[in-house]
Amino acid sequence: MEVILIKNGCIIDGTGNPWFKADIMVKDGRIISVGRRVHQREACKIVHADGLVVSPGFIDIHNHGDLDILKFPMAENLVRQGVTTAVFGNCGTSPAPVNSRVKELLGDEAEQLEWTDFAGFLQRIETTGIAVNVASLVGHGTIRAAVMGMDDRSPAMEELAAMQELLYQSLRDGAFGMSLGLLYPPGAYSELHELVELAKVVAELGGILATHIRNESDALLEAISEVLKIAEEAKVPLEISHLKASGKMNWGKVSAALRLIEEAREKGIEVTCDVYPYTAGGLDLTALLPSWALVGGSGEMLQRLKDSEMRHAIIKDIEQGMFAGDNFIKSIGWENIVISESPTHREYEGKSFATLAEETGRDPYEIMFDLLISDEGKTALITFEMSEKDVTQVLSHPLSIIGSDGEVQNVNCREKPHPRTYGAFARVFAQYVREGILRPEEAVRKMSSFPAQKLGLTDRGLIAEGMRADLVIFDLEKLQDEATYEEPQRYAEGVKYVFVNGEPVIENGIITGLTPGQVLRKDNSNHKEA
Repeated sequence: MEVILIKNGCIIDGTGNPWFKADIMVKDGRIISVGRRVHQREACKIVHADGLVVSPGFIDIHNHGDLDILKFPMAENLVRQGVTTAVFGNCGTSPAPVNSRVKELLGDEAEQLEWTDFAGFLQRIETTGIAVNVASLVGHGTIRAAVMGMDDRSPAMEELAAMQELLYQSLRDGAFGMSLGLLYPPGAYSELHELVELAKVVAELGGILATHIRNESDALLEAISEVLKIAEEAKVPLEISHLKASGKMNWGKVSAALRLIEEAREKGIEVTCDVYPYTAGGLDLTALLPSWALVGGSGEMLQRLKDSEMRHAIIKDIEQGMFAGDNFIKSIGWENIVISESPTHREYEGKSFATLAEETGRDPYEIMFDLLISDEGKTALITFEMSEKDVTQVLSHPLSIIGSDGEVQNVNCREKPHPRTYGAFARVFAQYVREGILRPEEAVRKMSSFPAQKLGLTDRGLIAEGMRADLVIFDLEKLQDEATYEEPQRYAEGVKYVFVNGEPVIENGIITGLTPGQVLRKDNSNHKEA
């Protein structure tokens, strides 16, 4: 491995402190020296960083590229934004642990799951060879499905014990914690007792609890209170995923949400949140249905949608607001729900349900039901739901971490994602740093040392002697997101170099093809047996 000297860069070290000019020496994958006029005699390679920012590589604390990393190991959409570590297993879903019950629920998708436990999943990534580091949470929804399928009920005592055992083993295998997806079945079917008892296992083994809360719209504050109670009773560090207020009638609620978080911290609850820099979200079309319509899994859902009485019952529940989760149709309206990907109706992509209803003369509910059936539940949406003022308030709050909520891709992928997949981190600098909303040092802190601290990554996220050499060198004035809702598969511009564990994955703006990324495992060796 080459000894690298990065000369005369503007160092933003991840602490939030003001930038300073210095040289950085990298050897054997670590930073061995930071200072003015570092001796270059030992260096094999010299990188001139005059006029450029050198910062720790960005840590994407909320990514959904769990299986995509196996198809796109170069993770070009991430490294071109400066991301050097991606955290998978969010929103209650992870590709492990897997048993016959989970595979039956997944259907054809299960064919690519060659492993059964969390250790096997991480090992599979490791043998692929990857350009970025990977860490992962284990999904509560996956564990619940492995034990209870898609049943809408509380677990029996022995079922809860089985879930605890799967969770315990996944944490011992290296998961950094557990994620909840309380909007999505089967997580939506869980109640406080179950969640607290599982969160206690996470706390005992030193992990974190990350959660997509039960409601991000009308019942936002109640949903936050629920997860704060879980964290308080289980004594577990909490990360509230993609904090937002969905629907115009709820805009402004983030102020009260942030106050709840601040008050919880004053009580000793270790809670933070993350945020992505867009006013639109992204989800599957199934999320528009009441959770009872998804009981039993995709097959049973599709059968219900073919029954006219079931269709009427679904419409009634949506129109009358008869379920606990987000009611997107009522809170943001058909005009703000846009189809981003439909395997069977490519001509629908980029159009809202309101537009399709006007063009076809059909009721939007009928379009939705028929599309769910033809796509077998695999329709993806962009939902325009937040206000820019709210996004700015959360993003600039000292307790928020920057995450993408995106995926792992390259531009040859057929899937059409949310633009955050290609642009989230660059967009923070282009829109919020250059407009004076965030100091560059604060933006870097929210992307590096802050998520590293939350996860317990003690040797990443800072530029300091002895730290892993995950580094990004970029032009602060030219760092720019190019991805749009219409053309989301466009790489960010302005990143000149990216080093992962001391090896360049981008050099002079060009992908090198090297795969120095590591699978990071939470070290639970110091925690007692459960």
